[in-house]
Amino acid sequence: MDKLINELQQAILQRDTRRHFLQTCSTGLGAMALGTLFSGCESLLGRTDKAAASLAGAGIDPTASPTDPRLSQFTPKAKQIIYIHMAGSPSQLELFDYKPELIKYNGKDCPQELLTGKKFAFIRGVPKMLASTATFSQHGQSGAWISDYMPHLQTVADELTFIKSMHTDQFNHAPAQLLMHTGSPRLGRPSIGSWVTYGLGTENANLPGFIVLASGGKQPDAGKSVWGSGFLPTVYQGVQCRTDGDPVLYVSDPAGMPRDIRKQTIEAINQINEQAYQEAKDPEILTRMSQYEMAFKMQTSVPDAMDIAGEPEYILNAYGVDPKVGSFARNCLLARRLVERGVRFVQLFDWGWDTHGTSKDSSVDFGLQEKCRQTDQGVAALINDLKQRGLLDETLVVWGGEFGRTPMQENRDGQVQGFHGRDHHLDAFTVFMAGGGVKRGLSYGETDPIGYYAVKDKVHVHDLQATMLHLMGFDHTKLTYHFQGRPFRLTDVAGKVVKGVLA
Repeated sequence: MDKLINELQQAILQRDTRRHFLQTCSTGLGAMALGTLFSGCESLLGRTDKAAASLAGAGIDPTASPTDPRLSQFTPKAKQIIYIHMAGSPSQLELFDYKPELIKYNGKDCPQELLTGKKFAFIRGVPKMLASTATFSQHGQSGAWISDYMPHLQTVADELTFIKSMHTDQFNHAPAQLLMHTGSPRLGRPSIGSWVTYGLGTENANLPGFIVLASGGKQPDAGKSVWGSGFLPTVYQGVQCRTDGDPVLYVSDPAGMPRDIRKQTIEAINQINEQAYQEAKDPEILTRMSQYEMAFKMQTSVPDAMDIAGEPEYILNAYGVDPKVGSFARNCLLARRLVERGVRFVQLFDWGWDTHGTSKDSSVDFGLQEKCRQTDQGVAALINDLKQRGLLDETLVVWGGEFGRTPMQENRDGQVQGFHGRDHHLDAFTVFMAGGGVKRGLSYGETDPIGYYAVKDKVHVHDLQATMLHLMGFDHTKLTYHFQGRPFRLTDVAGKVVKGVLA
């Protein structure tokens, strides 16, 4: 290993010698090499200078560690976010948006005015209306309507802020998930977690600022792009941790590799990186240096954060967690442990909420009820746990899918499905928030009597994003990054803060 360290150090010297040769040759090979180098690097230097200017414009020292904690633009209401995304989109009509009027129309043909000019993912012809398959009741002093599919969530009703007037532009899963998390239905934009850590850094230098936990057996339809950093430096992308085995692949030292030698290796590599940065001023080099250092620190910090064996039995019982088995509930407990340790943004994805009625498992009665059974206790326990520890006031919890479900039963290709199911729906869905800076026990916005359109206090996806950034202390129009000739932001050219939900 000492030989390896020496070789790395020699590489630095050799690189300097080659550079000196090229720089001091005014003709021949040196001139040719320099001519090629400068002709190809002019645009690169322009891009890196602009990237550095973007960092500086956002109040970030481009020479500092890119994950160092930073001040927000104004005093924030929340210090961290736990964003729980139910991939596939749960039906608001079975969970939170109580529509007794639908009972009168159950099984009848959908009125033509609801179909004219509309596009659906699967509905063709004239579908039948479908009343809720759940039973609703009111809970807490707020009188929130929550169905019997969510008995644990009913107990924390007064901590919740429902937005029942959400709407979006996309009715297919992948583009809708991208829009919800990156502000664009197309690939290449940074996720909201990346924007938050770009703006604020992280308070724990031994853990990534943005951590992702997934459950449900599959990744979201949009894949890992929903926690990617897009055109931001890659140090801001989400780090996915596993709930079985090593939390991060290859986080353990290889056999026969002592920790002190590992540290010396990283220090030698970063000497080269430091010299490269001083020449090119490319923020990606800082990212590379930071990631080498972070990977070394994570070897002890991540296993500690992900080990729930030391949690008291009453906490494990509250979440419904088996310490030896990965699950959504376990991820909820890990989310609390991570924000407790200063992680800025924790993203939970749970796959399997697509309820078309093509099978029993994808129905809005059996299938949706089973998904709620798997997740309801964990979410309620997380909110209670954060509150008991004094963390809820500084932690914003967000729960929701990428769009809503229709009040009509899906009739794929014009044929009624064998089970109760609903198609994708743009014009109305529900998300809820809790904690950091939002009013508690509030139902904001309304849909029409059958839950087809949002009709009061409509909230677009970009409005939700603007509100989340506002609660973290940012004006969404000023948290920008210069890329391809113009400044970009999470909310594109839209979005307004939903002031009615702010405490």
